[in-house]
Amino acid sequence: MTQVSNFASLQLAQPLLRAIAEAGYTDPTPVQAQAIPLVLQGGDLLAAAQTGTGKTAGFTLPILQRLSEKPVDARPGQPRCLILTPTRELAAQVEESVQTYGKYLPHKSMVMFGGVGMVPQVQQLKKRVDILVATPGRLLDHCGQKTLDLSRVEILVLDEADRMLDMGFIRDIRRILAMLPAQRQNLMFSATFSEEIRELADGLLHNPGQVEVARRNAASELVQQTVHLVAKDRKRDLLSHLIRSHKWQQVLVFTRTKHGANRLAEKLEKDGIPAAAIHGNKSQGARTRALSQFKAGTVPVLVATDIAARGLDIEELPHVVNFELPNIPEDYVHRIGRTGRAGSSGAAVSLVDDEEMQMLAGIEKLLKRSIDRVAVEGFEAPAVRPAHHTPNPAARNEHRRPPREQRERGGNRQQPASKGAERHHRHNPAHQAAAPARERHPAPARDNRSAPAREPQSPMSEAARHQAQPQPALFSPAPVRRNGNR
Repeated sequence: MTQVSNFASLQLAQPLLRAIAEAGYTDPTPVQAQAIPLVLQGGDLLAAAQTGTGKTAGFTLPILQRLSEKPVDARPGQPRCLILTPTRELAAQVEESVQTYGKYLPHKSMVMFGGVGMVPQVQQLKKRVDILVATPGRLLDHCGQKTLDLSRVEILVLDEADRMLDMGFIRDIRRILAMLPAQRQNLMFSATFSEEIRELADGLLHNPGQVEVARRNAASELVQQTVHLVAKDRKRDLLSHLIRSHKWQQVLVFTRTKHGANRLAEKLEKDGIPAAAIHGNKSQGARTRALSQFKAGTVPVLVATDIAARGLDIEELPHVVNFELPNIPEDYVHRIGRTGRAGSSGAAVSLVDDEEMQMLAGIEKLLKRSIDRVAVEGFEAPAVRPAHHTPNPAARNEHRRPPREQRERGGNRQQPASKGAERHHRHNPAHQAAAPARERHPAPARDNRSAPAREPQSPMSEAARHQAQPQPALFSPAPVRRNGNR
């Protein structure tokens, strides 16, 4: 492949080059150098690169140029480009990149996700929208209310496609594909090329170009990884000690649960260390505020669940701490990928207790290397069981979250009225067969005067609602809309 020395050599338009220069970028990353020319040619693309390598610019820059080369009359609520992302934070980040790189072009963009009111989004859709960045659930809400028309989409992007599969969005993706015109360009960007991703690509893409700039599930070599073996009840004290003794000014800390994130942030505050928590149960306003304070440096510690593992883009983030190891080994790679981005070095520290040794073994098996153990004086752990590469029961199925993790995703969906009803739905073959047809359609009203009282519904995340239903094959035998240019 021809060596690409700068963005100008990629044949990008002057308005884009001007915006790139003002953003402080001079040389394209490997994924940008390979992906941009392929997207400009108009064909489908399947691209994989480890997190932090510049995938977003790899598709936003050529999309902006392609839309500029083929101007059309603007129509309210009819986007020309649709970019789907799994999380709210990632959607906001992508749309920010669109605005940054397209500042000298006439294109209009908007972001759409749940957790906020629909009325302001409806008002925006009454105006011109060239590029729409959205999460699947809220997008379908607008389509259902006829406030959004996808019939003129020319380019479809699935960003972090592997994460969307993990979170159970395959049903929504299939419904969205059915609303799109047959003639379109399809771009799929993912952190990994798993077998599920390749199956999805086979049903969506036609003769795609392929870009893969890193080994599957590889951690960045710029991230220094260490493990501190510590008793479970000493983790919080060790974290406070590390932050104080090393004078860390910005550290992202991961916990497995939203309740754990809240508790840890509160305890750090009691230790005199300003901290904020971000997870699916927080309102969108609280999440945005916490992230802004963390980026500005007014809050040095942000405690997050895995909802933030892919949606946060923080320039030169120096430290990531795994307060608790993730249930899924691949999530470790995505967590520590928040540091060591765009050529900057970083450090990833994991606090591991005796009960997590099997999780650690699974992570090291995935990485094909051992992570250095570092003892901290005064916090040495008692003797622990040796780590074996025995599959962790919680991670036997890489794409199925444990129930507590599922409830963490955030969203505006409701779970079944009772656990009994949910179990009946899941194990009744007749219900399973009819599930796709009933999706998103409320049951008809009926006389409940003689029926027993039902338990009140409780909030459940968008991803968990989908995973509670039986998951079909990624694509059914029915014909799938492909790029009509072929």
